Amino acid sequence: MNTDSFALRHIGPREKDLSKMLKAINASSLDQLIMETIPHEILIKNKLELDEAMSEQEYLEHIGGLAAKNKVFDTYIGLGYHEAYLPAVIQRNILENPGWYTAYTPYQAEIAQGRLEALLNFQTMVSDLTGMELANASLLDEATAAAEAMSLLFAVRDRDQKKNDVVKFFVSEEILPQTLSLLETRSKPLGIELVTGDHRDFDFATDFFGAILQYPGKSGKIYNYADFIRQANERNIKIAVAADILSLIKLESPGSIGADVVVGTTQRFGIPLGYGGPHAAYFATREEYKRHIPGRIIGVTKDMNGNRALRMALQTREQHIKRDKATSNICTAQVLLAVMAGMYAVYHGPEGLTYIANKVHNAAATLADGLERLGIYQLNEHYFDTIAVKADSKKVRPIAEASMVNFFYPDAETIQISVNETTSISQVNNIINIFAEAVGKEKDSIRYTEMITGNVIPSEVIRSTAFLENEVFNSYHSETELMRYIKKLERRDLALNHSMISLGSCTMKLNAAAEMLPLSDSRWGNIHPFAPVEQAEGYQLMLKKLEDQLTEITGFAGTSLQPNSGAQGEYAGLMVIKAYHESRGDHHRNICLIPSSAHGTNPASAVMAGMKVVVTKATEEGNIDVEDLRAKAEEHKDQLAALMVTYPSTHGVYESAIVEITGIIHENGGQVYMDGANMNAQVALTNPGAIGADVCHLNLHKTFAIPHGGGGPGVGPICVAEQLVPFLPTNPVIPTGGNKAITAISAAPWGSALACLISYGYICMLGEKGLKRSTQYAILNANYIKDRLHGHFEVLYTGEQGRAAHEMIIDCRPFKENGIEVVDIAKRLMDYGFHAPTVSFPVAGTMMIEPTESESMEELDRFCDALISIRKEIDQVSTADPNNVLKNAPHTQEMVTSDNWDLPYSRKTAAFPLEYISENKFWPSVRRVDDAYGDRNLICTCEPIESFMEA
Repeated sequence: MNTDSFALRHIGPREKDLSKMLKAINASSLDQLIMETIPHEILIKNKLELDEAMSEQEYLEHIGGLAAKNKVFDTYIGLGYHEAYLPAVIQRNILENPGWYTAYTPYQAEIAQGRLEALLNFQTMVSDLTGMELANASLLDEATAAAEAMSLLFAVRDRDQKKNDVVKFFVSEEILPQTLSLLETRSKPLGIELVTGDHRDFDFATDFFGAILQYPGKSGKIYNYADFIRQANERNIKIAVAADILSLIKLESPGSIGADVVVGTTQRFGIPLGYGGPHAAYFATREEYKRHIPGRIIGVTKDMNGNRALRMALQTREQHIKRDKATSNICTAQVLLAVMAGMYAVYHGPEGLTYIANKVHNAAATLADGLERLGIYQLNEHYFDTIAVKADSKKVRPIAEASMVNFFYPDAETIQISVNETTSISQVNNIINIFAEAVGKEKDSIRYTEMITGNVIPSEVIRSTAFLENEVFNSYHSETELMRYIKKLERRDLALNHSMISLGSCTMKLNAAAEMLPLSDSRWGNIHPFAPVEQAEGYQLMLKKLEDQLTEITGFAGTSLQPNSGAQGEYAGLMVIKAYHESRGDHHRNICLIPSSAHGTNPASAVMAGMKVVVTKATEEGNIDVEDLRAKAEEHKDQLAALMVTYPSTHGVYESAIVEITGIIHENGGQVYMDGANMNAQVALTNPGAIGADVCHLNLHKTFAIPHGGGGPGVGPICVAEQLVPFLPTNPVIPTGGNKAITAISAAPWGSALACLISYGYICMLGEKGLKRSTQYAILNANYIKDRLHGHFEVLYTGEQGRAAHEMIIDCRPFKENGIEVVDIAKRLMDYGFHAPTVSFPVAGTMMIEPTESESMEELDRFCDALISIRKEIDQVSTADPNNVLKNAPHTQEMVTSDNWDLPYSRKTAAFPLEYISENKFWPSVRRVDDAYGDRNLICTCEPIESFMEA
């Protein structure tokens, strides 16, 4: 037993279990299993050229050495990113707690009430501060949230605007540069025409459908937008405002002056800079636009007993249901970061946040006053935290950097300084000293910060409306109380630290502690994404190495880490294909072929990229109908842009015709995009390059071990073939990508760089052998479950030799004869201590099971025992009596311990149907929730209980 081997700790089954598992699936070896599962022609012959695996201790020493190469300056660059204090109680109890970071998207609401409450707090916080009626549960970053705002306003144009083809969208020149770049990316495929300018000169022409303003502006200036918004509203031009959330403590809310959408980032609410992410963006709007709001919304409903319960509202907007007509991807969220930002507001409360906002603003005013004493006058008449001064940057910059200080230099004569929560009086003095040296004047020390000028924030924009009046924001201000509140919520959530979460297509594998530890290191956390790259040498080395590792694993030629979710990766891949075609003069290539069995995100991403979707058929076995695909590729050969294909297929099968399929597309002038959702079944055995793909996205939060965190953070890099490398995306502040780069896909140059540390550690510690072993065991574990369930559940699709890939689909439709639906099985699994597998996707009435390589044989057996026990329960129920153990599931502790029990089965049957459960019982905190009631009575903030009862 090599205790230095990380693979030994990551892979669940023990060596002694291997022979038992192989015998159970009738295979003599892992190699035989693989040969019977994966088509021989796509198996890669050579080993991956990766470094030898490190032990956990070697990796931690290595990553510490890289961290030491990062230079953590006092950074006042701003532009939407500000250093903040992460309260230790939140760091220890949420960020570093697997009870929070290993949870899954709360589709099964009854076992996710804690996370749902934390997200409801986040939504309430956002609604209060923005003055809007409705907020979602987070988006990826401020720039993508702004792009979603533009898309929403475009979608809700009135009939006359649509009839007259009104497509112009005004963008204030005060918008953040990364936001402008992303608006450019998103607008073109949708046919939106951006017009950038000074909002004070806007003529309110009727050929505009909307506008976006920055509040305060990128230069730090505060404008009173009330008159602008009033005039726009009079002409039916709808307004989005990108607002700094901390400034909204001091400034009147955009909602109160008529804004239609308000977006921004909550990064400065206690979230590390992390070289750009992950951070939770916010999105708030009017209730009349609720059917268009992107991402997920947490809403209040009731359970079977009529008790208050929470769940994700309006779930029918999910892409795999509405496909090309979807308004958003429900997975496009940063849940863990939203939970942390919301808890920051809970911990500080309205008075604490007011103190922090005053402290920041006073530091800025004190700094401005100190610089004026040196004869350096700043340009912003009104500001919150950012001043701009006229000074020679060639003189100031060398002195500043020698003092380990970063400012922002928009031009040779202007310097911007954005102070933040961490800015102390000694740091204010240090800044003044830098300028004193630059202009050759005496240093003048300031002893404390104070509000120097009364006019810095104009009276007409000073906030007068109350915020965060709900009890939750006024109750947990001591560490003891907050620690207990966090723990109370954690106990209501089932995460990977309790039991296996076997979600097909979602790959809920171990997020090893050694991979996670570096995230708490300030040398990784406190680097601004727009800091000079030479200050981020550790990051640069790590990111470049990770790009090389992913390029090698996929068999491609280049990688971009910028997309910060799987959905963003899909979109980026298609935009790179689009740019490639256009570079060759093929502007007319806009047809995207998508198999009917594909992920539902695929058609929505294709439409976002400006492509027309043509669906190809599937065979009865669930494979792509090659002849139908060939016919449609030839029919559209002059317009064919791409094929989107998932491999192994969404049905959990390695289709043997995949090389023929990619060949057909290339013969007809298209490129092949491979959805990397199932990369867990490819690593070190085959790869997208081997099957003939041209681009793939990777879900680092699936295959490469970044925790799901309840539905984010995620990272969705794209890997591309040689011809597509020049088109990889760039950033307007720190250039990245190829020499013909497309504009930004996300706000930061390297997306969610901090989270990339996790996947880097995963690959470094597994090495080639460990990665290959992981894939083999992922396939073994899936086939072990398949064969253990044989005779109890029918598996819908298998490969030509009867093997599953890393996941399989079990058919629950026959149980309708007993009156049992697939949802009843999902809810009953909670009583057995398990989260349900993926329900009704990709086939209605089924479950898709993926155990991953990190689950032990004992856990697989417990899961199979639970399903087999449920199968026996199904046989015992009668369609004539819906009052049965499955229809009543899940059973709560309150219900089982009640004095009244009039059900036709015992309490033990309800709560402890198998012996193992009594050792480690997880209690759902509510009974089955009523989704329809919640959608009819949409409440998405922390309303008092009276509001709920009235609804």
